[in-house]
Amino acid sequence: MWRLKTLRHKASGSANDLEEFKHKRREFEKVLRQARRNKQLISKRLLQNVDEDEEEGDSMETGSIPLSPEQVREMIRGVQSGGEEKAACLASLRKALRHPESQVTFIKSENSMHMLIGQLSSHNAQCQLEAARCLHELSHSTQPSVGQACLPAGPYLLTYLSSQSTKLVELCLYTLGNLCPDSAVVREKLLAQGIVPALANCIHIQRYNLAVVEAVGFTLSQLLQAKDATEKIIPAVMASGIVPHVISALTPDPEFGYGPAIECTWCLHYLVSSNLDNSMLIAQGALSQCSAVLLTLGGAVAQGNLEGGIELLIWPLLRCLGNLLVSGGDVMPEDTRLLAALCVFSQAYLHPQPALSRESLWVLNNLTAGSSGFCSGLLLLNMVPILIQFLSFSKGINSMALRVLGNIAHHGPEYCVRLTQAGLLTALCATLKMAEPEVVTLSLEVLYMLVSSNPQVVEEFTRLNGVPLLEAIQYNSEGEQRVRAAYILDHHFSAFSEVESLSS
Repeated sequence: MWRLKTLRHKASGSANDLEEFKHKRREFEKVLRQARRNKQLISKRLLQNVDEDEEEGDSMETGSIPLSPEQVREMIRGVQSGGEEKAACLASLRKALRHPESQVTFIKSENSMHMLIGQLSSHNAQCQLEAARCLHELSHSTQPSVGQACLPAGPYLLTYLSSQSTKLVELCLYTLGNLCPDSAVVREKLLAQGIVPALANCIHIQRYNLAVVEAVGFTLSQLLQAKDATEKIIPAVMASGIVPHVISALTPDPEFGYGPAIECTWCLHYLVSSNLDNSMLIAQGALSQCSAVLLTLGGAVAQGNLEGGIELLIWPLLRCLGNLLVSGGDVMPEDTRLLAALCVFSQAYLHPQPALSRESLWVLNNLTAGSSGFCSGLLLLNMVPILIQFLSFSKGINSMALRVLGNIAHHGPEYCVRLTQAGLLTALCATLKMAEPEVVTLSLEVLYMLVSSNPQVVEEFTRLNGVPLLEAIQYNSEGEQRVRAAYILDHHFSAFSEVESLSS
C-alpha cells in the first residue's frame, strides 16, 4: 500500500495597520507552511509587537547596521547601570540584535549572556520580558554558535512556560522552537532540561489559549523533525500526556484561524510517520478526529471556500489519515461522507494544486483497499465517473485513480459490471497507450480483473479495438508489462472462443 521563518507578530496599532499586518502575517505563514508541506522544512519564527516598533526610522536600532564590539559593550554597560532605564536599554539592544553580525558580536562580548540571563531572572517584569525578547532575536540566528550561547537560558525559558504572562510564554515557546533545530547538542541539552514535560504542562494549562497552543505546536514539531526523534524524542512525547491535547487541537477555531490546528496536525503527522506502533494514537482518537475534521473541511471546500490557507490544514490531515489507515484501517467506520470529502478535495485542487489532488486519491486508495463497504459507497455515490476523468491527468493522479478503481474491481463480477457500465473500458484503451510505465501496468491489472469477470466485457473490449493495443504491448514492451499483456490475450482469446461457440 502506497504510503507513502521570520514572522513579525504585531499586537497593537491602528486598525488599518493591524488589519494590513494580519493579512501579511497570514500570507507569510502560508508560504512557510507550504514550504514545510513540500519539504518538511524546519523553520524559525520571529515575534515582534507593533508598539515596540515606533523607531524604525533609526537604522541602528532596527538592526540594519551592525554594531561594533565597542558599541555592544556600551549597550551592555547601559543595561547594567541603567536603573529605571534598564528596560529601555534592553529594548534598544533587542532591536540592535536583529542584525546577524551584531548577534555574533554580542555573544562574543564578555559577560553578555550573563547580563541577559540575569535580567531574564530578575523580578522586574518589564526587564524580564525585554530580556526574553533579546534571547528570542538571538534564537533566530542562522549561526549555530549563537544558539549554543543561549543554552544557559534554557532552564529559565522552560520555567517561564508556566508564567501567568501569555506574552512571556509565547516568547519562550518560539525561542525554544527556534533553538531546537540548531544542533544535536542544543537539542540534547534542552531534552535533558525537560523540554518535553514542560511543553506538556504548558499546553495543559493554556489549552484554551489558542495562540499558546499554536506556539506549543510549533516548538513540538521542531523537536519531532529531528533525525533521531524516533529513538530519543517520540517515546518521551508519547509518555508525557501531550498527545491528547495535540489531537483535540486539530479542530480549527473559526474566529482564531487555522494556525493552531495546522501546527498540531503536523506534530501528529511526525508521530504517525515514525516507526512506532500507531495503535496508541488510534486509541486516543487520532483516526476519528482526523476524519471528523476532514469531513468539516470537505463541506467548506464543496461550498467554494478555498481561501484562508484551508489547504495547509488539509495536507497534514490527509497524511495522518492515510498513514493511520495503513496501520489501523480495520477500526475505521465506513462513513461514506468521507469518500465524498476526498472526492471534493481531489476535484477542487486538481488544477491549482495537483499534488494535493493526488494526496486525496492516495487516502482514497488506502480507504478502499480491502473494504467492500467503501467500494460500494463509491458506486452508490456515483463517484466512478469522477475517478475515470482523472485517468487523463498525469503527475501521479492517473495512477492513483487506477489503484482506487482496481480496489473496486477486486471485489468481483458485480463491481466489474458497474465499472464497465461507467465507461472504464474506453478509458483503459486510452491509458494503455500512455508513456508512463506505471500507468500501463496498473491499466493491465484492472483490465485483467474486468475481462475475467464477464464474457460480455471481452466482447466490448474487442469492439473497442483493444486487442491490437495488447498485442502492441506484448511485442514492444519488456518484463512485467509483456507478461501481463500476453496473459490477458490468452484469457481474451479463450473467453472469446467460448462465447463464439455458444452463439453458434
